[in-house]
Amino acid sequence: MSYSDDNHKPRKQLLRDKKNAKVAGVCAGIANYFNIEAWLVRIIVVTAVIFGHGFVLILYIAAWMILDEKPVKKNNGDHQPIGLKTKVYGAGEPPRRAYQEIDEEFRELEGRLQEMERYVTSNAYQVDHELKNL
Repeated sequence: MSYSDDNHKPRKQLLRDKKNAKVAGVCAGIANYFNIEAWLVRIIVVTAVIFGHGFVLILYIAAWMILDEKPVKKNNGDHQPIGLKTKVYGAGEPPRRAYQEIDEEFRELEGRLQEMERYVTSNAYQVDHELKNL
């Protein structure tokens, strides 16, 4: 079976991101690969180094040596596309704004649940149920 180049995307690679690096770009590269925030990966790595008895530090150094660097695109007056993250809590916004968005989603779900409960406990539901059983 053969595939044309139009049917599949290029394979995603795990690369060090020196542009957004704090030390070697390993955490930034992992964040890019999994499409999450780099600060979150850094917190996980630092916590793991503290509680991992040096094993995570060895893995970090190995990744530093093994992973290739992400090529830096030169900007010749062209604008680079901006990556769009649909959720506020994935876009690096303040926690207050993330909380507001999540709260709005839960309020909407709560309203839908209340509507379903009203219907199920109403006489209309019983009538509909009886009509379907005929």
